[in-house]
Amino acid sequence: MNTIIKIALITLLFSAVSVSTFAQTGKYKCMIQMNAYQGEGAYVVISLIFPKGAYEKTLAVLGPDKQWYNTLKEWYKFQAKTKEKLSAVTGASVGGGDRAMRTLEIDESKFNKGYKLRFESAVEEQKYHTSDVEIPLTKEAITEKANGKGYIKLVKLNKVQ
Repeated sequence: MNTIIKIALITLLFSAVSVSTFAQTGKYKCMIQMNAYQGEGAYVVISLIFPKGAYEKTLAVLGPDKQWYNTLKEWYKFQAKTKEKLSAVTGASVGGGDRAMRTLEIDESKFNKGYKLRFESAVEEQKYHTSDVEIPLTKEAITEKANGKGYIKLVKLNKVQ
């Protein structure tokens, strides 16, 4: 087989892999409504959690200053070990009574396999909520309203077409 044909076949193979990988990722608009608490803006981390409870991936961080990431204690342990690059998924913190909108990219192959989305929240000099909101990663649960237990009042996700 000549070199040009080999290069063409390799290019086709990589294109097919890239397209199939991209096709498996779904985009979801995520609205986070905060409770009307007093104090600084909350730092919120949205993570993809393995079925057995360990962190797989950080999907979003709401809070701009890295020096405060350690207030999100459980996630910070994971982050310190994996050193994920976060620049593409960070944004502003969220104040009491405010809303935040984020677009999350979620691997569709993770649905209905025991994974979940975890929303952790922390406010300076106040309580930390490891599982403020947890949403089972199922096609049914992903678009249902989920109520928070801490600073987050509710989370609502919608699939982006």
